[in-house]
Amino acid sequence: MTLSGAALLTIPAFAQSPSASPASAASATGAATTATNPATGAPGQMTEADMKKMMAQMMELSKPSENHKLLADLAGNWDYTVKMWMNPEPNAKPETYKGTAVRKSLMDGRYFVMDVTGKMEMPGPDGKKKEMTFKGMDIEGYDNVKKKFVSSWVDNMGTGIMTSEGSYDPATKTFTYTGEVEAIPGMKQKIREVMKITDADHHLFEWYEDRGGQEAKTMEIAYTRKK
Repeated sequence: MTLSGAALLTIPAFAQSPSASPASAASATGAATTATNPATGAPGQMTEADMKKMMAQMMELSKPSENHKLLADLAGNWDYTVKMWMNPEPNAKPETYKGTAVRKSLMDGRYFVMDVTGKMEMPGPDGKKKEMTFKGMDIEGYDNVKKKFVSSWVDNMGTGIMTSEGSYDPATKTFTYTGEVEAIPGMKQKIREVMKITDADHHLFEWYEDRGGQEAKTMEIAYTRKK
């Protein structure tokens, strides 16, 4: 049972308490309770039949779907090579780094967590670049209610949590997510993530950011499954 389902069960309990309105007596015989019916939005119309119908719907929505299986196909151990276009010059070569990623299933395939570890160079306090260990974590899933893929990302280069939502195109085997980041206070930036599935052992991730109304690709990660 989900937390929302457990909360739903408390509705008739409150409606039948001694301090409730006279309608609570009717609820004991299966008539309407004093709660609002979430299905219709009308007050005082929550019946026992409504409760059973809603609980059945919620239990069905809590099951992993075919969309979760798409994410399950990405589970496993991966090597990756990342290219980053950090220099604003249009013809500048990308910086290249390598690392590893591990994707695992959570909660019987409802969610998937990816742990990322790699090495990269970043400017230090003196402005000079130095090698640092990069760590990141992503939790992905498919929200059966929203009918969207959902993602939350954290890493050791910030303290925020980036969330994004997306869809999957079976014709091109491509996931597309959109979200927003705020690395510096007041500087929100729209982003788009594209993940193209090449085959069972390879996929390509691309990161695009909005720069003054124009979208620019600033990162590309090629994943290869470890054998």
